[in-house]
Amino acid sequence: MKTTITKNISGDQAIEWEERFGSHNYHPLPVVLNRGEGVFLFDCEGKRYFDFLSAYSAVNQGHCHPRIIDVLIEQARTLTLTSRAFYNDQLGLTEKYVCEMFGYQKSLFMNSGAEANETAIKLARKWGYTQKHIPDNEAVIVAAKRNFHGRTTSIISASTDPSARNGFGPFMPGFEIIEFDDNDAIEKALSDKNVCALWLEPIQGEAGAYVPRDGYLKAASEACKKNNVLLMLDEIQTGLGRTGKMLAADYEKVRPDILILGKALSGGTLPVSVVLADDEIMSVIKPGEHGSTYGGNPLASAVVREALQTLLDENMTENASRLGKIFRERMNQLIGKSDLITQVRGKGLLNAIVINASEESDTAWRLCLDFAEYGLLAKPTHGNIIRLAPPLCITEKQLRESCDLIEHAVLNFAQ
Repeated sequence: MKTTITKNISGDQAIEWEERFGSHNYHPLPVVLNRGEGVFLFDCEGKRYFDFLSAYSAVNQGHCHPRIIDVLIEQARTLTLTSRAFYNDQLGLTEKYVCEMFGYQKSLFMNSGAEANETAIKLARKWGYTQKHIPDNEAVIVAAKRNFHGRTTSIISASTDPSARNGFGPFMPGFEIIEFDDNDAIEKALSDKNVCALWLEPIQGEAGAYVPRDGYLKAASEACKKNNVLLMLDEIQTGLGRTGKMLAADYEKVRPDILILGKALSGGTLPVSVVLADDEIMSVIKPGEHGSTYGGNPLASAVVREALQTLLDENMTENASRLGKIFRERMNQLIGKSDLITQVRGKGLLNAIVINASEESDTAWRLCLDFAEYGLLAKPTHGNIIRLAPPLCITEKQLRESCDLIEHAVLNFAQ
C-alpha cells in the first residue's frame, strides 16, 4: 500500500482525518492547534488563545520554553536512546539531581504517569512481602474515591470512575477504596495487617481540583507510620510548582515514602516520569523485575534537569502561589454576579469552577466553547466542572486579561 507524507493541512482536514483514522478515545474541543509559545496556543488560522489547561499541567514552564528546547535539540543530535542494557552519560546526572532536589536516596525513571504509578504499585507490594512480611499475594493498597492515577487495567481496578472502568473488567484484586478527605476511613483501612500502602493525590486534579481539609495529609502520614504502611503520593499533576509549592505535600510538610512525578518533568516536550524512594523501598526491585526500554533514556534525562532548573530559576512556584490567590478572588467575585458558577476551588494555579448544572448537562462544554470563541482554552471534567490551570510563567497582566475573558463569557452565556 502506498502512502505519502503530508506536512500541512487545514484545521478542518485535521479534524476529519483524526475522526476517520484515529481511535475515538477522546472528545476534543473543535480547535486545531499548530503552535505554542509561553502561555499561548495558536490554531491553524493564526488565532491566539490563552492556554488554561496546560496539557493537564504538563507545560508548567510554558509552551516551547527556549531553554528546554535548546537542551532537547542539543541532546537529540548527540544520543537519544541506549536502553538500560548499558549506562549512559546523562541518567546518573539526572538521578543525582532529582534525589538531591526532593530529598530521596533513589530514583527510578519511566515514561508516562501511568507507568510511574504502576511502578509504585509494584514497589509497594514487593516491600510489603519482603519487609512487612505480608503473606504472598495478599497485599492490599488503599486508594481514594474519585482518584485518577492513569488508565491501565491495574490502575482502573482502584478507580471509581465508570468511564474508566465500565467494560474493562475483570479487575485486579488487592485494592480497597475509601472516601477521600476522611481520616477516620484511613485509620480503619490501615488497621488491616495486609495493607502495604496508602495511595493518594494531595489534591484530586481530574476530580476537579478537589482540595482536602487542612491536616488531612499530615494525619494520613502519621497513620501510615503508626501502622507500618507506605504513603504513596501521586504528584504527577499537583507537583512541580503547580499548586504554589514545589510539591502540594509541602503545604503540610509531609514527606511520602514513595513520590510519583511526571508531566511537567519535561516541560511538555516528551514523556518522562519518575518514582522516588529511599534505599529500603527501592532496593526490593532487583535486575530483571521491572524496567522500560525508554525509561531513563539520555534525551529525557538531559531535558528533565533543564526543565526543573527552569522552574527554580524563573520562580514559577512563587508566581503560581501569588497569582493563584488573585485568580480565585476574581472567580469568587463572579459567583456574586452570575448563578452559573456555584463554587471555586484550588491552590496555586490548579483551580476549578463548578458549574450550576448536572454532570449529564452540556452546560460546561458549551461554556468552554464560548471561552474558545473569546480566546481561552479550557476543558470540562466530570461534566459540570471546568479546570483552569495556565502555565506557571503567566504574568499578572496576562492573568487579569484571562479573568476578563472568563467573566465576559460567563456573564454573556446563554443558558
